[in-house]
Amino acid sequence: MATDTHNGPDPEVAGRGQRVLELLDKAIDLQTPLVRKNIVRARQRNAEATPAQVIRNLERMYVSALTGTGAAVGATAAAPGVGTGVALALSAGETLSSLELSALFALSVAEVHGVPIDEVERRRTIVMGVMLGGGGSTTITKVAERTGQHWGRQVVAKVPVETLRQINKILGKNFVTKYGTKQGIIVLGRVAPFGIGAVIGGGANAALATLAVRAARRAFGPPPTAWPGLTDGVPPGSEDS
Repeated sequence: MATDTHNGPDPEVAGRGQRVLELLDKAIDLQTPLVRKNIVRARQRNAEATPAQVIRNLERMYVSALTGTGAAVGATAAAPGVGTGVALALSAGETLSSLELSALFALSVAEVHGVPIDEVERRRTIVMGVMLGGGGSTTITKVAERTGQHWGRQVVAKVPVETLRQINKILGKNFVTKYGTKQGIIVLGRVAPFGIGAVIGGGANAALATLAVRAARRAFGPPPTAWPGLTDGVPPGSEDS
């Protein structure tokens, strides 16, 4: 009697999904210590910048950086003598760069809003929630059984860590489905010939960055009028500037 070898999850698919989540965790771990330095960079031209001005600068820096990484990989793929294998390898490395930039952006905005990022589950919720956009917001508020417009403040800063773990399990599955598939399509687009890859790569990353910026605005709401948790009016990271 033949056995059904397709019962249960596909090990190859599960393995790819696990690698996506490992890349995400690596990106978060690498970028968390750089959050305050990133805020300092956003204040370089104006040491007295308000939280709203800093967030706007963080958004511009993020969109510019993410668009640049996608276009650079696509342009390299189109250069004479660069094979498809090399281009795909470059794109694989660029995936981590994209995750790192997105993690740094989301955590930096959270820091400006005064949302705690001192616990790994909170960081995961923030980054995945922002990158998943409206779908992430729906999942977070449903599992947390909280209502309100701005989950970044209403959920991440207030619900127990155990609840965040439950949220992150669902977000993780959604994250793998969205980025494990779409990123593969974008990678193939970047190795298109005759320079088309540069346009696809840069355009895809620009679209991703724009969606993340919008999601962050919805997640955290209007910027604070003063720097949260500080009585002297000094923005985070000022001691490093």
